[in-house]
Parts: sequence; structure tokens; C-alpha cells
Amino acid sequence: MAESASPQGPAFESPVVRSYPASRAGDLTLSDESAVTKWLVRAGTEGPTADLLDAPFGTSRAAADGALVLGSRPGEWIILGTSAEVAAAVAGLDGLEEQEFCSALDWTHGRAMFRVTGTSAARMLEKVCGLDWSDHMTPDGAVVSASVALVTCDIARNDRDGVRSYLIFCDRSFGQYLFDALIDAGNEFGLSVAAASHSHSAD
Repeated sequence: MAESASPQGPAFESPVVRSYPASRAGDLTLSDESAVTKWLVRAGTEGPTADLLDAPFGTSRAAADGALVLGSRPGEWIILGTSAEVAAAVAGLDGLEEQEFCSALDWTHGRAMFRVTGTSAARMLEKVCGLDWSDHMTPDGAVVSASVALVTCDIARNDRDGVRSYLIFCDRSFGQYLFDALIDAGNEFGLSVAAASHSHSAD
């Protein structure tokens, strides 16, 4: 199994390298959160790892240490947070090596992650993704995989203070394209853009 997450690592370079005009008036925001620490864990769909992470496929939960655990696919989990939160969430995996095969990979530098928040967030996503974004089909906490603007993505609904909010993950190489596609989709709703700085730590 991979070593436990470490709070130290190389400086993070955001996949979003363009500059954007000042924020517009509106309740919809798009932010680049690619620098958030992201780990991918794979193991059996049933077993000690699945029990420890406790996020079945298609769901998510907040771990006691503060990390967010997403059941992204059967036998696959994405863990998000500060490096310390993620380290705490995966620390227990080391003791499971003799019980089942489990792999853990630091995904921070390989995956872009964007957050869309606002009452119009679902309408914005409907323009670039064919999924049903109603509360019935994708409630708060839901995790799905889908094409967004023709890019394969993982998407987690993660509401903020009762306001719709979605985390959208894609391969880093598509990050700039997808960020711009989301801006284009959100312009009619008065989208505000909060791109991250180009280089900063993984926290």
C-alpha cells in the first residue's frame, strides 16, 4: 500500500493559468480548488477498507477528522481536505494490509477540482451535462461520474450553508478548458470567478 499522506510536498501549480476580469454581480460563483489535497483509494467493495471509509458508491460523508470522503465508484474513494485531514483519514489503512489489497494514491497534482456554488448552479450544469440535477436525483451528498462539456468528470454535490454547491473533478490536462467551459455556461447567470493563484502549497 502507498505510504500515508504527508503534509509536505512540491509546490502546487494550478491548471488554471489565465487571468479573469473582476467578479460580476450574481449569486453564482466558480472557484478553482485544485490545490486541495486529494487522495484516491481503491479496495474491495466490501471489506475493512470499505468499512473504514464508510461512503458507499454514489454517496459522500464528512469524516471525524474533517476530510470529505466520496464513494466515487464501486471499490473507489476520493478523500479531500487539508493534508493533515487527509493523512488522518487514510492513517488507518496501513493496518489493513494483511486483510485485503488496498492502494492509496496522492492525486493532488494530477486532478483539477472546481467548485460551483449558487442557486443557479444546477441550471448552469444542465447546460454542459445531461444528468438530472434535481434534488430527487442528485441530493446533497450525491456523487456521480458524467461528461461535463465533453470531459469525463467526477461530480459531488456538497452544499454550503444550505446553498447548492458542486465539486467537479477532471484530469489536470483538461483543467483550463473545463474552467473556461464552466465560465461560458455560467455567464448568463451573472457568474463570479475566483481563480486560485497559479502556485501555492497543497493546503
